[in-house]
Amino acid sequence: MEALARDALWLVLLIAVPPLAAGLAVAFAVSLFQAATQILEPTLSLVPKLIVVTLVLALLGAWMGGQLADFARMLLTDFPALLE
Repeated sequence: MEALARDALWLVLLIAVPPLAAGLAVAFAVSLFQAATQILEPTLSLVPKLIVVTLVLALLGAWMGGQLADFARMLLTDFPALLE
């Protein structure tokens, strides 16, 4: 049961990192740009992050869904062994 929890947490980490890392990188770049130019427009920080995270999800969505489907398939096929 501990291995199942570890695998589930690892899967969550594996799926969450790409969009979060892309959003963090864009947020850092936009904040540097805003600090250098002193343009403090809130939409300037939101729109690029939204676009980049959407692109990452569009590019990696099939892979993420495949990982989730594989984990669900493993759970359903090994369910009797998990009850022991």
